[in-house]
This record gives sequence, C-alpha cells and structure tokens, in this order.
Amino acid sequence: MGVLNITPDSFSDGGNFLEQEEILLNKVLASGQYMVQEGARILDIGGESSRPGAEPVGDTEEMRRVIPAIKALTKLDVLISVDTYHAVTARAAVEAGAHIVNDISGGADPAMLDLIAASGVGVCLMHMQGTPETMQNRPSYDDVIADVAGFLQQRVQACIAAGIRPEQIAIDPGFGFGKTLEHNLLLLRHLQQIRVAQHPVLVGLSRKSMLGKITGRRVEDREAASVVAAVLAAQNGADVIRVHDVAKTHDGLQVLKHFNSSV
Repeated sequence: MGVLNITPDSFSDGGNFLEQEEILLNKVLASGQYMVQEGARILDIGGESSRPGAEPVGDTEEMRRVIPAIKALTKLDVLISVDTYHAVTARAAVEAGAHIVNDISGGADPAMLDLIAASGVGVCLMHMQGTPETMQNRPSYDDVIADVAGFLQQRVQACIAAGIRPEQIAIDPGFGFGKTLEHNLLLLRHLQQIRVAQHPVLVGLSRKSMLGKITGRRVEDREAASVVAAVLAAQNGADVIRVHDVAKTHDGLQVLKHFNSSV
C-alpha cells in the first residue's frame, strides 16, 4: 500500500502535493503511477494529518483535498483507499471511486459502518489510544497485546452486527498511535496474537518516530529502517504493508518471499 497524503502537515510527505492550497493533481497522478509501477497494489489517499499532535481539519477541507485526487487516480489499475474517519468524506470518496476506507478510529462513527455495509467496499479498522492530538501523551496499557487484540475483536464484531461481510474487513494494530517504542516492538513481535479470525492485518511502520528513536535518523533518512521493519512485519504475519518507499520495500519483500520459498 503506497501512501499519498494531500496535506500540508503530514509527518513525512506533507506539502508534497499542495502549492498555496492548490492540489497538484498532475503530481498526484504521476506519483501514484510510479508507485504502481514499483509494486503498489493499493494507494492510500489522506487529507488530514494523523501525526502526533495534529489538529483535525474537518470533513469539508478533507473532501476538498482527497476527492479530486481519488478521481484522478481512478485512471490507474490499482485499488484506492481513502484514509478517513469521517463518514461524509468516506461516502464522497466511494462515489468518486475509492474501494477501501482506512479508518484510524476503528469505525467509531456508526454512520461509517452503515456506509461500508451499504456500499460493499473494504474497511480497515485501526487501534488508536486517544486522538492524534493526545495519543502520545504518556500512553499506557495493562497488556498492550491483549488490549489491542480485544479492541480489534470488538470493532470487528460491531462491523458484523452492522451488516458488513467478514471478507470486507481488515485490521491494523496502529503502530505509533498511542504507543511507546516498547509497545510498538511488542506488537511487531506478536502480530499473530492480535489477528482476529482470518481478517487481513495491515501494518504501517514506514518512517515512523519509533524508527527514529532506534536509529537516531531524521524522517527523510529512515528508508533502510523502514524496509527492515516492513520485512519483519511480513515475516511475523502482516498481509498488507503501508509504505512511502514502495520500490525499496517491494525489493525487501521479494527477498523475504524467495527466502521463505527456498529449499
């Protein structure tokens, strides 16, 4: 899953596709096409930063950013995911051609679950402690593995109760969303323990602050660490890897694939 954030303030690619509030659609399309050529099978489009401390922008501005981008990207042979927890944005995105809703709130809005059930699109349910504004203010758990797994199980059950089919649902433990470095490492090590039934597990570790804490490197210098983290996630059971550096990650995953298939 390749990441395209149409925001001025996302932690890694903020501002790449906006110029004085104008959306650079040609650049969005070119970047999306490059990601597909390099191995992306899904493009995740976001219009509101969820970095630690980020303030919400509201659905009107979010839609202004993501809907034109989604329409432009429908020209490509790729699944399109919209990264939003606003049901109104998700509805407009699905109408524009999105196939998946990537919801960092885990489907907290009942209107979101109704939309997913009625439209038949995919949904990814993520765990987050707090909100982007507050999530890194001393996060704590009794047992991070059990707590995250329990939350995801409950949200899957809520989806099923709302009429969403099991095959529409994926889950995400939410690396960096209300977790310390130790919490993140425990989740990475025990990914299989947070799996709910056979629902695919999506993992987003690319360029995150946990990798900066380990390596001491700036966001733009975390490519190598991101690839290693992606390979570890795949080795531990992740089904979808959300990344900024598609080509390098694809190479790393190909090495893992051939290593696991060798005699």
